[in-house]
Amino acid sequence: MTGAEAVLAGLDDEQGTAAAAVRGPVCILAGAGTGKTRTITHRIAYGVHTGVYVPEQVLAVTFTARAAGELRGRLSGLGVGGVQARTFHAAALRQLRYFAPRVLGGPMPELVENKLRVVAGAASRHRLTTDRTSLRDLAGEIEWAKTTLATPDDYPARARAAGRETPFEPAAVAAVYASYEQAKQRDGTLDFEDLLLVTAFALEEHRDVATEVRGQYRHFVVDEYQDVNPLQQRLLDAWLGGRAELCVVGDPHQTIYSFTGADPDYLLGFPDRYPDAEVVALERDYRSTPEVVGLANRLIGMAPRRAGLPGLRLRGQRAAGPEPRFVEHPDEPTEAAAVAAACRALVDAGVPAAEIAVLFRINAQSQVYEAALTDVGVPYVLKGGERFFERPEVREAVLLLRGAAAGRDDGTPLVTAVRDVLASVGWAEHRPPPGGAARDRWQSLSALVDLAVDLVAERPDLTLAGFVGHLAERAGAQHAPTVQGVTLASMHAAKGLEWDAVFVVGLVDGVVPIAQSLARPDAVEEERRLLYVAVTRAREQLTLSWSLSRQPGGKRPRSRSRFLEGLAPDTGTRVRRPSARRAEVVLDGAAGELFDRLRAWRSATAEAASVPAYVVLNDATLQAIAETRPGSLSELSALPGIGARKLEMYGADVLATVGADSSA
Repeated sequence: MTGAEAVLAGLDDEQGTAAAAVRGPVCILAGAGTGKTRTITHRIAYGVHTGVYVPEQVLAVTFTARAAGELRGRLSGLGVGGVQARTFHAAALRQLRYFAPRVLGGPMPELVENKLRVVAGAASRHRLTTDRTSLRDLAGEIEWAKTTLATPDDYPARARAAGRETPFEPAAVAAVYASYEQAKQRDGTLDFEDLLLVTAFALEEHRDVATEVRGQYRHFVVDEYQDVNPLQQRLLDAWLGGRAELCVVGDPHQTIYSFTGADPDYLLGFPDRYPDAEVVALERDYRSTPEVVGLANRLIGMAPRRAGLPGLRLRGQRAAGPEPRFVEHPDEPTEAAAVAAACRALVDAGVPAAEIAVLFRINAQSQVYEAALTDVGVPYVLKGGERFFERPEVREAVLLLRGAAAGRDDGTPLVTAVRDVLASVGWAEHRPPPGGAARDRWQSLSALVDLAVDLVAERPDLTLAGFVGHLAERAGAQHAPTVQGVTLASMHAAKGLEWDAVFVVGLVDGVVPIAQSLARPDAVEEERRLLYVAVTRAREQLTLSWSLSRQPGGKRPRSRSRFLEGLAPDTGTRVRRPSARRAEVVLDGAAGELFDRLRAWRSATAEAASVPAYVVLNDATLQAIAETRPGSLSELSALPGIGARKLEMYGADVLATVGADSSA
């Protein structure tokens, strides 16, 4: 058997077809668990062993340094060295360092290591009041703008069209963006987005640079192609220079980073751009049991059909395993305790703690699971973020609470005292701010209030000093060694990972899908794909759970995630909801009657204002109102789609329709 034949041996039929397709253009649709890394490394090795590729002329582009390292390691094991496997930024940096004297007239400029410092200066020049959280959100918006090739002038319209939740008015963000760019030009520095932009410019505008780079790299492989953004695609096009020696690998069902600028249309439209492309689908799932695979297929099968490439339908290759479990709980602490107990049982049965994961939608959900696992003596590792009590906003809050406890004992109820202290650092009840980092901060501080509420329910006489002591005990317990621990991770942070047993928790509408996605069908569908990613992380055991109330004794206003419709058994304790594909809303009993009254009110209001009905309030918001029946403006403001302006314009009328007193 020749070296080339040996490379193909052991691959399944579809993997072998993809590996043997060494001439581009090639599109490999690789479903979860189908062996995509094995396929692309064997494809490169086969091209080298057959003499089609010179190793040094192959550039394999990945999204993480870890993935690039894994590619190099596997290629080495196949007897292939010299292939360049790098991230977009690493490849651009290497090229720009070499060509800087020709392109920029001097040595490579200094890179901005701390973008927040430059953003802070730009924000200050425009007299914006910022903290670290809002600066992170501003930096995130600038990064989004640059990766989508939006200029400061373009930004406001582009941000509105994309439904961005901006930390300040779009015009203010655009002004900061412009000042940020001016500051870099003045200092002669580049940021990481500039690396890609300037390298692309060098190839586009300097023929000698393009000739040299394109002579060096003749064959390209791009992994995770569904996550490519317009800036990365521009650089890739500059590298290619009109050639088609390109292999892309991706999964349309795992497109979960549109909020960062990723554009799945590059993958979905690949055959349109390259009509002669060979498209190979990898659908044999070697990771998960047929039961997990079946659930994943049913979940993603409910999504609307997207234009472009055909969807993937996984086929489980492992032996049968247990059916996925669906569990409803009365409240979040009960849900967390049940998950922790199940983790304890798995560990006691011999499952390594590192082979267990608890996945949630937002980082702030981790706190109750950190506490529950600590209570049952199961170590854990928090992935993709700091431990709850190590987060800057939590440390700051604990210090302030400790100071308040030492400085007063005036009989103020504990929950009121905690809210007062957190209000001093900008927290406001029912007012989650726009922006990812700002919302995470708000959620973390809200978790402290929730903990105070829960403790008071158990110990009505608990003082602020006692609460601070309780926080210290929890923080201390979490500093125990956690090398071998259950993984706690957000669904985004879990992408690319897998475990024997996975618990997907907190599956209620407003969390999965997240509330701010409800106004845009495309955003809701990205939330479905995010849940699909979470489900496909499980090898053998999968549990999906939700709770009807945030705390014990709550009024249970929540519905389980709409994505579970048709998948989970009907418990009979929730409001019935149709598939997210359907435009109509179906509610039972009194909720349905109220929904109809709200729609009638909305129609009359919209007609009087000569605007479309959805401009007043959309169906998702009306549904939330009908389900929860808010009794005050404060309760109404907590619902998705009710901002300060709409609360002012429609709040009293909505409460009157509900039958509540708006003065309450």
